[in-house]
Amino acid sequence: MLALAAMLAGCGGDGGSNASTSSGGSAGGGTAATPAPTASGCSLRERQDWAAAQLREWYLFPETLPTSLSPAGYATVDDYIDALTKTARDQSKDRYFTHLASIKEENAYYDSGESAGFGFRLSIASGNSALTVTESFEGAPALAAGVDRGAQIVGIGTSSSDVRSIAAITAADPTYGIGNALGPDTAGTTRVFRLQTANGGTRDVSIAKAVYTLTPISSRYGVQIINDGDQKVGYLNLRTFINTADAQLRSAFDGFREQGITRVIIDLRYNGGGLINTAELAGDLLGGNRQTSDVFHYTTFRPEKSSNNETRYFAPQSQSIAPTRIAFIGTRGTASASELLINAMSPYLGTSMALVGTNTYGKPVGQIALDRAQCDDRLRVVAIATQNSARQGGYYTGLASTLGTTCQASDDLSRPMGDPAESSTRAALDFLAGRSCTSITARSGDATSFSAAGRELVRAARPSAAQREVPGLF
Repeated sequence: MLALAAMLAGCGGDGGSNASTSSGGSAGGGTAATPAPTASGCSLRERQDWAAAQLREWYLFPETLPTSLSPAGYATVDDYIDALTKTARDQSKDRYFTHLASIKEENAYYDSGESAGFGFRLSIASGNSALTVTESFEGAPALAAGVDRGAQIVGIGTSSSDVRSIAAITAADPTYGIGNALGPDTAGTTRVFRLQTANGGTRDVSIAKAVYTLTPISSRYGVQIINDGDQKVGYLNLRTFINTADAQLRSAFDGFREQGITRVIIDLRYNGGGLINTAELAGDLLGGNRQTSDVFHYTTFRPEKSSNNETRYFAPQSQSIAPTRIAFIGTRGTASASELLINAMSPYLGTSMALVGTNTYGKPVGQIALDRAQCDDRLRVVAIATQNSARQGGYYTGLASTLGTTCQASDDLSRPMGDPAESSTRAALDFLAGRSCTSITARSGDATSFSAAGRELVRAARPSAAQREVPGLF
């Protein structure tokens, strides 16, 4: 019953009882065949009782669970789970990380990156009257319609005749208004987007949602060799930790190895997390000079489940490189498996490694997958804590205060990621070249928002598997 293939979650929502962050599964954790759900044992009360029993057995913070809490009065399983985990949430230990998911939906995403939507990532600044597209994905409807990074959306409607301004939508519902205006994540759902044009005018673009496959590493800018002065720098932008990232990662690092790259930028600025085994592979590919006796990270359960604790060592691959300096680009959208990778590399590089951009989200815990197949229920339970080889963990307010070197930089939406003139990429290149920078100020007060350079990634009220790991995705 327990898919102890470790899951380290991402973050797809963070405020309100319906917004939860999620996790992916570790080795083999999301690949099992999905039986068709049956009605047997799947009444609301039976599902709630099952969820509560799993929490009492596996939850990392059992002391925070109420001694008794009747599910009566809670309309959904998620509402009951949120009530059970409220104390841990009040302590910032479980910010809606524990949640119920669909086995079928999760398997589709973690195995292949499949989801339904427009295929872009949206952000908004406080008080802003426009959404900004932070990223559009290859093979998805938005990019096919010419809507890409930096596009300004000033209105949304089902047709040109009923477009509502972003200001009006957010005034009516500041938290989930945008997500609700974008409609359900089903193929064929169509919206008209009013876009700001360069001359100050507007134009309307109609886009229909479709099923598409999210590519973990962009074919346009995801892997680059940047010539910075007399130095060659490897640039890698990883969007999400899913199974299909593995082959892309191996190919990217093999190219770096052939070019003799020793200075790298790993861009995780919006990467909300995902599969632990993919994060471990990324570490192995960055660990060409590591020994198999070197600890990558520790995974620990609560004391009575300590027989499941694991120590994961580096396993250098034939494609691995031996970097002398690494710059990780991050924002508040950088979470979970992304933070695991950064934290794991820190003891081995010290001041030769930096976090560039802003502080990260702060998720040093992960979920396991507990399945009730007949109901298509997968309970993601926060059950593990992670630490690096120096036993450093617990970074609930983000990594900025725990790392030796950080460099503050903005997220320049006017330029592609990986462009040497883009602010965060430029700051990363400067660090790799040994130039000085201004340290990131870690602010604990904004540790539960997915923001970058003062912009908030838009949230869904009921995030899908893809939205939990790819913050701002619609």
